[in-house]
Amino acid sequence: MENNALKQSLSLFDATMIVAGSMIGSGIFIVSASMSLQLGSSGYLLLAWVVSAIITLMAALSYGELAGMMPKAGGQYVYLKEAYGPKVGFMYGWTVFAVIQTGTIAAVAVAFAKYTAVFIPAVSTTNIIADLGFLKISAGQALAIATIVIITYINTKGVQTGKMLQGIFTSTKLIALLLLIIVGLIVAFNGHFIRENFHNMWNASSTDEKTGMVTPISGFTLVAALGVAMVGSLFSSDAWNNVTFISAEIKKPGRNIPLALLFGTLMVGVLYILANITYLCILPLHGSPGGTDVMHQGIQYAKDERVATAAVSIILGNAATYVMAALIMVSTFGCNNGIILSGSRLYYAMAQDGLFFKQATELNSKGVPAKSLIFQCIWACALCLSGKYNQLLDYVIIASLFFYIFTIAGIFILRKKQPNAERPYKVFAYPVLPALYIIAALAISIDLLIDKSTQNNTWPGIIIVLLGLPIYYLVKKKERA
Repeated sequence: MENNALKQSLSLFDATMIVAGSMIGSGIFIVSASMSLQLGSSGYLLLAWVVSAIITLMAALSYGELAGMMPKAGGQYVYLKEAYGPKVGFMYGWTVFAVIQTGTIAAVAVAFAKYTAVFIPAVSTTNIIADLGFLKISAGQALAIATIVIITYINTKGVQTGKMLQGIFTSTKLIALLLLIIVGLIVAFNGHFIRENFHNMWNASSTDEKTGMVTPISGFTLVAALGVAMVGSLFSSDAWNNVTFISAEIKKPGRNIPLALLFGTLMVGVLYILANITYLCILPLHGSPGGTDVMHQGIQYAKDERVATAAVSIILGNAATYVMAALIMVSTFGCNNGIILSGSRLYYAMAQDGLFFKQATELNSKGVPAKSLIFQCIWACALCLSGKYNQLLDYVIIASLFFYIFTIAGIFILRKKQPNAERPYKVFAYPVLPALYIIAALAISIDLLIDKSTQNNTWPGIIIVLLGLPIYYLVKKKERA
């Protein structure tokens, strides 16, 4: 180990790019299709994105107090450990390593490979290059693994290299997304879908994806459908908390981390809402499962759920497929850089507490936890090969919400436990704002637990979290031995 401490070398701009870059992956370009099937209404589709943006912003503002108070590597892991003790901190760290962080890395890498296949069909996820009987490996999986290894290697060369890559890719996709919105809205004035989609915009309905059968919904059924639909918009906005993992490397953390959380989540939330307004101005909301072109497919039945590609095709014609594929490749590559860079710092913090592989505490000659990066890389690549990464991500949706709730509830606990601790930033509108977030997140969590369509994906997530408890005791037993 050539350096014994992480260096503060990231500016406010760098931290904001990590927040925004980690949030924007491929979700904004596709999830509106399934959301529109569940809600069948332009008004409620936009409401889902607006509420998601507000909830994310409330959480980010709340985290700002904790980040300023404890500017340490590991971020959310540290906050949970301080508020509830090491067991809860470990259960969070375990879930992040087992599924949340590594599963996201795998899923985003495979998304990169899928869109690369638009230009190079040979790297498609359907092109099997090795059949071992118990395991089939596609060219797409191989490319996904290669990108994870490359990004990991780049980040072992120092945080300066990682932040430069993050700045370039995040700036590019922010500008591209903004251009898509501006050009799309200009083109939309020549169409008629503004009137069509926003007439009776609050008439909600549920559409059967296979048959196209439409069922009007209202009352509690509508509230439940809105909660389920928001899973797509909330988790297209997720990973904003990753910047807290690298708190120890941010200059003036008490000021810059809260500001980065505010600027990053606000900027992405506004862009997401505007992108959906653009979709609704260019494309019909309702479509047919048998539609043969983008107008007959609508947002609901956009081919392969590629809503953004369908919208851009109205502007650019057949070139849209390639333009959007290139944009999503940039978006997913930059997204994974932010996630890989930040995630390794959490395992570094856990290792310092004796709760992860001891080697993860070591910093290389560039001052980064290279072995922590390597451990993360190995498991993310294994999840790529498993083919189960998307399913695993579905499982931890409920777990992620619970950990957000516990973390923000920790603000109340720490104000009692550590009243004299230095707090460069105190959460705006305390205690109302954090309490509102907890209520909203609890309502969505309960909705997911009782909704029959999501039950199979929520309970396994709780089991994954609870598995962390016996593993914690095994780790502590080994440490004592």
